[in-house]
Amino acid sequence: MAPLRWFLPLLGCLAAEPALAAGCTAAAAPGVDWRRCLMDGRDLGGVDLSGATLRDASLDRARLAGAMLRGVNARDARFVSADLAGADLSEAILRETDFTRATLRGARLVKADLRRARLFRADLTDADLTGALLEGADLHNATLDGARWTDGTRICAAGSVGACQ
Repeated sequence: MAPLRWFLPLLGCLAAEPALAAGCTAAAAPGVDWRRCLMDGRDLGGVDLSGATLRDASLDRARLAGAMLRGVNARDARFVSADLAGADLSEAILRETDFTRATLRGARLVKADLRRARLFRADLTDADLTGALLEGADLHNATLDGARWTDGTRICAAGSVGACQ
């Protein structure tokens, strides 16, 4: 019986391992845990990922147009050249997330935490940034035409690049 005592915890660890690996193959759904997953180029247009965990995930060139991403935790994630047009990222944690060259036209970023996010050359035309936290965010060459600014009242003028005029 003594040799079996050391074997049972080992068996429990082996049984748990496939469940951890299955996270990245889990279907798109609210609350899905895709932490550190590679989802580059995926077509996730219109899907509901509300409350999902996307920390350190890579969604470069992914299509997320019209997706529901309310309250996601995507800290340190990558959305380089991703299409997030019309997506709802309200109350999302997007700290230090990379949106380089991403399309965020008409996206809702209401109360989103974008501190130290990289929005270099991102298209934020007509996006809603009401209450968004932008301290330290890189908006260099970001297009802000018609975007609703963080105060919720100011609309950025046509030709606003890098700063709301």
